[in-house]
Amino acid sequence: MTGCHTFGEPLPPEFYARPAELVARELLGAVLVSSLGGQLTAGRIVEAEAYVGPHDAASHAAQHIGRTRRNDSMFGPPGIAYIYRIYGLHWCLNTVTGDVGYPAAVLVRALEPLAGMETMRQRRSLRPDRELASGPARLAEALAISGQLDGHPLQQPPLLITTGQPLPDASISRGPRVGVTRAADWPLRFFVLGSPWVSR
Repeated sequence: MTGCHTFGEPLPPEFYARPAELVARELLGAVLVSSLGGQLTAGRIVEAEAYVGPHDAASHAAQHIGRTRRNDSMFGPPGIAYIYRIYGLHWCLNTVTGDVGYPAAVLVRALEPLAGMETMRQRRSLRPDRELASGPARLAEALAISGQLDGHPLQQPPLLITTGQPLPDASISRGPRVGVTRAADWPLRFFVLGSPWVSR
């Protein structure tokens, strides 16, 4: 895909085959690249949120829920996409982490746009640039991500995550997850300090 190499190499499945909390922190600075709809759009990940396993009451695959048709991808191999719909309206992108059969994932919450901003503006109905990808539903719309890519390996087009630029710990903060009612105080949301692109 044209221009892809400028963002680094795709993150291999081994990157994701680790605890969700670690993957969420290290995804910051990586680049999400989409060629969906025949348009190149890309953004640097500036906010991510970990859902760490069946003991995590906020997870879609928490013990009291188990394996369902909706969360099936969470049980799959590390490095695939888990895409679900919220409020019956908006798509959200997660990366599956950990071991096969152990449901854990990282929600990609916000991007700093790097490529295809004009396309993002059109898809986001000409919202202010700061709102193009500052939230999981917004970034999915900006990059044309939908449930058709649930289970897609994130090492290949039309949707992949590349190395980007690793960020030092001093530039990262963490806090409670957003919009969850269970295990709401767990500090599993990681974000780039001072980034205007973070969702909150």
